[in-house]
Amino acid sequence: MTEYKFTCETDGVRIDKFTSECNIGLSRSAAANLIEKENVLVNGNAAAKNYKLKSGDIIEVKIPDPIAYEAKAENIPLDIVYEDKYLLVVNKPKGMVVHPAVGNYEKTLVNALLYHCKDSLSGINGVMRPGIVHRIDKDTSGLLIVAKNDYAHAFLAEQIKEHTFTREYEAVVFGNLKDDCGTVDAPIGRNPNDRKKMCVISKNSKNAVTHYSVIKRYNGYTHIKCRLETGRTHQIRVHMAYIGHPVSGDKVYGLKKEKTAFEGQCLHAKKIGFIHPKSNKYMEFDSDLPDYFKKYLQKLEYLSK
Repeated sequence: MTEYKFTCETDGVRIDKFTSECNIGLSRSAAANLIEKENVLVNGNAAAKNYKLKSGDIIEVKIPDPIAYEAKAENIPLDIVYEDKYLLVVNKPKGMVVHPAVGNYEKTLVNALLYHCKDSLSGINGVMRPGIVHRIDKDTSGLLIVAKNDYAHAFLAEQIKEHTFTREYEAVVFGNLKDDCGTVDAPIGRNPNDRKKMCVISKNSKNAVTHYSVIKRYNGYTHIKCRLETGRTHQIRVHMAYIGHPVSGDKVYGLKKEKTAFEGQCLHAKKIGFIHPKSNKYMEFDSDLPDYFKKYLQKLEYLSK
């Protein structure tokens, strides 16, 4: 159990908001959960999450120690594009989380991989992310590479670090891009006002570079290809929103109300390429656009007539 103590200096701030803004790594929902379980005390007493603090109130926050967890194997079908004893390339469906995390321990890609590969997965990223060299978002579909041993993992991770690992995506973005191609070179870091989100920011950030080109223009939307030079969290989604063309359907970085959007963002990891850790030969894999993406393009085509 980790404990913190704070003194409120203003009147009228809700306890859940105050707790989430104390720089101890809590989102507002996580703070509300702690309050509900009576792990946040005000002047020694449990308080409701909508309690409004008064100047001078003493707030105690108690964070329970994390529960040890190891991902379990689950018999979930996988769309495997390529496999050998060193690695496999899998086509992840939209809606599947890559690895287990708090509140989501089942039906992830890792659970499926543990069933398929059994003990043949790299352990560099620990028991919660075995074999995972890089990730894509839950609502992003497409190709991922998985390492079956630590040597392959380190070999592939070095290519990502050195920007020699090919990653190409296709997306539909809101609005019409001015140029047929371009580059967004803007550092990405954690949003200081919302820890669940990333943003373009100069402080506490990492360089991020996305190259894009137009595939086809529609009425109010553009179908584009993006090539990642770096691989930051939510990079394409953050960069396209930054230049005023958020990914269609993106509920985090996109438009609040979008008439033509569907559930989740229209973003697909279409191509990956890398040097194989054993043969030292370049390999490249391309995937078809999934049905949800094709249907959305058909809808835009119809609306553009």
